[in-house]
Amino acid sequence: MYTIRALNFDMKTGLTIGKYAPLHKGHQHIIEKALEEMDELIVIVYDAPKYTNIPLEVRAGWIRKLYPGIRVIEAKDVPNDVGYTEEIQQKHEKYILKLIEGVKISAFYSSEAYGERMSKALGAINRLVDIDRKNISISGTAIRHDPYGCRDFIEPIVFLDLIRYDYHKIGG
Repeated sequence: MYTIRALNFDMKTGLTIGKYAPLHKGHQHIIEKALEEMDELIVIVYDAPKYTNIPLEVRAGWIRKLYPGIRVIEAKDVPNDVGYTEEIQQKHEKYILKLIEGVKISAFYSSEAYGERMSKALGAINRLVDIDRKNISISGTAIRHDPYGCRDFIEPIVFLDLIRYDYHKIGG
């Protein structure tokens, strides 16, 4: 005899995106806030060869190791355009919608200005987390310029890969 599980139509799914170059406490704050508020979370990790020589698979692996219940999507063919023009934003929105394959997103989590627009494209709540960086004042750029000085803002597994891949020599 088979048992049929009831479908949960009230399941809340969150989404956040980033380069995670490197993953730091600010990113983790966003992820952990989403995990508190949502039933499930999708994290899209953008490929970022202009910012890091740490492979996409390694950066996505940090999130998988630290947050094993999260669905991590590796975004390998990311649009190269950067900026807030209508055309660029539409490219990124179409790209994200294609990646999530019709999954209903309840809330989009970020600490970036593009959050409002992306949320609208997803039909989701715009959930800004620490946009002023008052709770955790760090950026990937600061860590890339001084990984040793910023060591307290990154997990040990991330720090080891920063050193392993000679991350501090990458600009931007």
